[in-house]
Amino acid sequence: MADGHAKPQHDYHLVDPSPWPIIGSISAFIMAVGAIGWMHHMFPGAPLVFAAGVVGVLYTMLSWWRDVIREAEHGGYHTRVVQISHRYGMILFIASEVMFFVAWFWAYFGTALFPNDIHQVMRGELLGQVWPPAPSPDGVKFRGTFDPWHLPLLNTLILLTSGTTVTWAHHALLHGDRKGLIQGLWLTIILGAFFTCVQGYEYAHAAFTYSGHIYGATFFMATGFHGAHVLIGTIFLTVCLIRAYAGHFTPTQHLGFEFAAWYWHFVDVVWLFLFACIYVWGGGTPLPH
Repeated sequence: MADGHAKPQHDYHLVDPSPWPIIGSISAFIMAVGAIGWMHHMFPGAPLVFAAGVVGVLYTMLSWWRDVIREAEHGGYHTRVVQISHRYGMILFIASEVMFFVAWFWAYFGTALFPNDIHQVMRGELLGQVWPPAPSPDGVKFRGTFDPWHLPLLNTLILLTSGTTVTWAHHALLHGDRKGLIQGLWLTIILGAFFTCVQGYEYAHAAFTYSGHIYGATFFMATGFHGAHVLIGTIFLTVCLIRAYAGHFTPTQHLGFEFAAWYWHFVDVVWLFLFACIYVWGGGTPLPH
């Protein structure tokens, strides 16, 4: 909360005391207790506890980010030195996200490359000793894979196109073209929302389930978390669009938008790996449409 004092006469930002870390921590704890209680049916009011935690987390996010925006736009705290530190922080955050997805790829390839591992007898019987797995006996848990050249290819084209539109918006901003910035952001947000809708339709028509089969579990965890990142990135860009209308960004100071663009390109790259490894390489013989 930087508006309590005058801007210091140095390049480093020493933040003022803020209530948001402790409020956010308490809200996250309440949300976790509610979620665990809800999933395990531990007490009747668990959904309400979870909802209260979610409201607290969202309120913390909005308030904390509002303070950061004020620091950048009105307090003048984001000097060149501070911006370098912020960039390092965003790079480390994206690196942590990369490792997060490495875990899901590891789980996927750990099974896909060794479907008949002699040390995993039950797994081999479940998969039929092959990958993609043989159809499950019940005809429900796994019946086949997606055709990679149908909806997955469409979503790939959508995300690749959105990568070009967000780059267009970035270049427009660097050249002082606010109209191009806004148009590029609008197109990127629309494409991101379209991707989410297509993925939701795809999930609704999946020939396998999440529970009871390792293919469904690894598929939905990897692609589902990517879908969540697309949704987060879309919200990130929507906030940037609102700020662009408010005239917040300049060609020399636009960290908020720059980080949103970095995040969106990261989401694009992860999808390319998902498409190539899970949909194409691990596609097998898809069911007919």
